[in-house]
Amino acid sequence: MTHESPLELLVLHAVRITGFADTPVIARRFGLDAAETTEILLDAEAHGWVTHAAFADVGGWSLTESGRAENERQLAAELARAGAAEEVREVYREFLPLNARLQRACTDWQLRPTAGDRLAVNDHTDPAWDAGVLDELAAIDAALAPLADRLGHVLARLGGYHRRFAAARQRVLAGEGGWVDRTDVDSCHRVWFELHEDLIATLGLDRTAEA
Repeated sequence: MTHESPLELLVLHAVRITGFADTPVIARRFGLDAAETTEILLDAEAHGWVTHAAFADVGGWSLTESGRAENERQLAAELARAGAAEEVREVYREFLPLNARLQRACTDWQLRPTAGDRLAVNDHTDPAWDAGVLDELAAIDAALAPLADRLGHVLARLGGYHRRFAAARQRVLAGEGGWVDRTDVDSCHRVWFELHEDLIATLGLDRTAEA
């Protein structure tokens, strides 16, 4: 049976995996009510778990160190209650090789080495090169589907990653190349980065330990 997360966990976790976002973005991340999200964020701010900052006309919430620790405490308790630890760990082990492939695909979308410059920018004038990247994204998409399905069946908040990745890939196929790697839209790269961060946070891992 799929485990449903409490609202307080979802809000704090949305801040974690988005990194820095305003209240509407945080609310939308898990389809939450905006007013309830605001209340929970203000409570979290009072606890010292989140902080709000504004730069020019951009404002958003981010986790404090104590907020990160609280988020990880909540996630560990939830994982234990759901009895989902082994399944999530197994998915994570299968995710890591795909992660390396996704990183390479994004690099190949950005760079196309030449004889004189191995870091030459990909100007997207070589259809065969770009087609190779798109084929790899399709293969990654297909491999992600069953993993995302397994995650969504144990923890509801882990659902939706394949749907978002597939939607981004369709935008790319429709000619919107920025949806491979842009960070300001729900691109393939952004969705993948959030999934990676979500798995690491859920399992209480250190991203640097993967290197």
